[in-house]
Amino acid sequence: MKRRYLVLAPDRFAHDAKTAHGVIAYGSDETVGVVDPSCGGSRVSDVVPYLQSRAPIVSTVDEGLALGPTALLVGTAPQGGALPPSWRAEILRAIDARLEIVSGLHDMLGEDEEFKRAAQRAGTTIWDVRKPPAVPLFSGAVYDVAAPTLLMVGNDCAVGKMTVALELRRAAERANVRAAFVPTGQTGIMIAGWGIAIDRVIADFAPGATESLVRYAAESKPDLIVVEGQGSINHPAYAPVTLALMYGAAPDGLVLVCDPTRKRIHGFNTPTLAYRELIRTHESLLAAVKPARTLGIALNTRHLDDDGARAAIAHAKAETHLPVDDVVRYGPDALYAAIAPRIQKERPCV
Repeated sequence: MKRRYLVLAPDRFAHDAKTAHGVIAYGSDETVGVVDPSCGGSRVSDVVPYLQSRAPIVSTVDEGLALGPTALLVGTAPQGGALPPSWRAEILRAIDARLEIVSGLHDMLGEDEEFKRAAQRAGTTIWDVRKPPAVPLFSGAVYDVAAPTLLMVGNDCAVGKMTVALELRRAAERANVRAAFVPTGQTGIMIAGWGIAIDRVIADFAPGATESLVRYAAESKPDLIVVEGQGSINHPAYAPVTLALMYGAAPDGLVLVCDPTRKRIHGFNTPTLAYRELIRTHESLLAAVKPARTLGIALNTRHLDDDGARAAIAHAKAETHLPVDDVVRYGPDALYAAIAPRIQKERPCV
């Protein structure tokens, strides 16, 4: 089912709408408009140039209805995933207009009594993307997947792990390699139309949920499986989801995704780790279960000018002796070409 999205991101679209940005940039569903009164009257590319979308930005859902949407996308996923109370009226207006509501919040909108009754009256639906299905415990069956698997890991949350995974998939396909993207978070699920938000799965079952995703991707017999990463290994709050992905995906190779300007974990005073320490930590954790080497580094240099970006890339190369690039700024093909010869199946320690 193709959707025509009206994105809800009041006062946040320009700076705090990772979900909206990802769906606009990579989703197959059309975005017809964005609701954000702080930049109403503009177009998406006026506010976020790299999105290259001319969809209009309006001030209210009522204005957006004239654009012919079929669904309202809640365009942000803040820490804790709570619905801002001021957004309720706009969501209710969208429900009354019989729009499907698509939300990646931790707050389950479909379990909210007011929203549930309104949707029933209007004859529409609410898709809580983060609501997980029943999932199995980890079994080890993922070790039998034929295609090699790449997992994105990073130096913090929100550094571009999903974006790098999608860009590397594009580069692989341009190189005539059939690549499957495995979505493990709410935005990836909205883009791909399937997946499991691993951060909503009970801890004991999170590796099994990840395993099931990789095995599902393998059913189409791809040449390569690329898994979206979550969190970071030294994040005080989100390290467990990183570890679940590392063991559940049983990767054959890692791609390290880093913002070189970030010195502290966002929201905490915890220092980010240097490249070599990140590589050593990830590889040592996997070594006794299913070894995987770090094949390359993707830097997110959006906060640097071109000279700064090239200097950051050169520094990471000198420190690690690995291929390094910014796959958004300079395209993914060079990084993919550099790591592709090193992608190979690794045996588990059994």
